[in-house]
Amino acid sequence: MEITEGVARLRAVVRERWDGLSTSERAVAQYLVSAPAESLLFASAQELGTASGTSNASVVRTLQRLGYAGLPALKRELANDFTSAVAPEERLKRRIAHVGQDLDGIWGEVFDEAAERIEHARRLTPGDALREAVGILAQAGEIHCYGVAASELAARHLALALGRIGRRARFLGDTGFALADRLLGVGRGDAVVIFQPGRDLPELTVVVDRARAVGARVVLVTDELAEAYGSRVDAVLTAPHTPTGITAEALAALVVVDALLLALTALDEGRAVETSHQLTFLREQLLRPKKR
Repeated sequence: MEITEGVARLRAVVRERWDGLSTSERAVAQYLVSAPAESLLFASAQELGTASGTSNASVVRTLQRLGYAGLPALKRELANDFTSAVAPEERLKRRIAHVGQDLDGIWGEVFDEAAERIEHARRLTPGDALREAVGILAQAGEIHCYGVAASELAARHLALALGRIGRRARFLGDTGFALADRLLGVGRGDAVVIFQPGRDLPELTVVVDRARAVGARVVLVTDELAEAYGSRVDAVLTAPHTPTGITAEALAALVVVDALLLALTALDEGRAVETSHQLTFLREQLLRPKKR
């Protein structure tokens, strides 16, 4: 890869903070600025620790000293340059070349990136944001779960699972003019949960503005849009997207959804248990052999 914006920023911040780094942190920083950017994109903290003669803990600590929230944050900056400069089919070829055909290596690559993304999400979402989001959903008359493309999976999962614990919820996944009809159903006292990691779609502004206009509250689950929408929504939860494409785009968002669901279940156990009982009864009815 050429020296791009992400690489230039990394090198600049290493120069700026070099004197304040410890010996092990300098070893990590030196490796980061000398290694090919593409190799950093696919490397785990453990691999970077081994390559720099330190440890995965030293890698994480060094990145934080350099001003990054963690390895996924660095990868995201490098990935932005990579995806804008390299065609999708070429990125796929390089991803395949990186993991090779070693099944054990492939298994490790996937689990390493998944663990990094989930841990990154846990660190970046403060407890206050989670409490605010749970409170909004707990008080909502109906919860509208919006997600398109790769984000559709998390939105559908939330809407379905909310119904299973006794909450009124529906999935929204329309774009363009079709979205207007769906937004008519959003009303005062409702909540809208938007899943969108990075791209600022025109529909997001319309959804947020409609919610504010009718008195509904908004929870945004995102990676890069917190700054752009933070002042216009009621709560922001962080779900880092994949910097490499090795793990599913919706992975971190699905984990965030599960945390919300468990919290809501704990807040109203009676409702959740009763709804679960009714669901089990209905399923049993459907499983009974038909009478001839």
